[in-house]
Amino acid sequence: MHIFEVIILGLVQGLTEFLPISSSAHLRIVGEILPSATDPGATFTAITQIGTELAVLLFFWRTIVRIITRWAQSLSGKVPRNDPDARMGWLIIIGTIPIGVLGFLFQSVIRDTFRNLWLVAIVLIVFGIILGIADRYGRRTRELTDLTYPHGFAYGAAQALALIPGVSRSGATTTMGLALGYSRTAAAEYAFLLAVPAVFASGFYELYQSFEEPGGPYSLGETAIATVVAFAVGYTVIAYLMRYLKRGSFLPFVIYRVVLGAVLIVLLAVGVLQPY
Repeated sequence: MHIFEVIILGLVQGLTEFLPISSSAHLRIVGEILPSATDPGATFTAITQIGTELAVLLFFWRTIVRIITRWAQSLSGKVPRNDPDARMGWLIIIGTIPIGVLGFLFQSVIRDTFRNLWLVAIVLIVFGIILGIADRYGRRTRELTDLTYPHGFAYGAAQALALIPGVSRSGATTTMGLALGYSRTAAAEYAFLLAVPAVFASGFYELYQSFEEPGGPYSLGETAIATVVAFAVGYTVIAYLMRYLKRGSFLPFVIYRVVLGAVLIVLLAVGVLQPY
């Protein structure tokens, strides 16, 4: 049993899922420095993300229930289709399409090629710099009530980039939101809501696959432990981040990404870590 390792990985998942620093990259890196010295794998990553998305459901419970209810009522004409919550339901559906299509079409690449640590290092740096530029020069004058369908799809396209470890789901979508002129809190909140259907679909699909074809370095029981830890830690991180973004910038996360990427490049160059 790898109890120590899965608890550490659960902590890492919970700490990094909602910060714009890429949880998948951190799981990939930390997995290499734990005693087993192995990649936890795409399946382990997707299943543990169920835990952090349960934290999103709990934190935004009233908002999510209201959106689902009003969206369903709009289908029967009980509320107008331009109702803000009904519109948000459609925006989340539209924004989920890119990652759903690309995730299905490129499963093998996601599981293998994209997990190259050289790619992870470069992506950490490049997308960190892009986040910094968007945060510095974005107008931050729009709120969620200003969200349009083209913007919702653009958010979704950005979220699809998170299929590459190192990009960061929250980081990519928040960066797009900032670039489109949304406030930090609005960009982050929509990023969290947009992730819910994609993460649950991916997580439960991988969970089903793990029953059909068991594999990976950790058993389902061990993965479940990591998922519970990720849920508990993730809820705390959401609460902290939403408070922080009311007054703080993304600069600390940008610096962290660039430094981590640079350190990773050095470790790969000297042979301390292997790319696969």
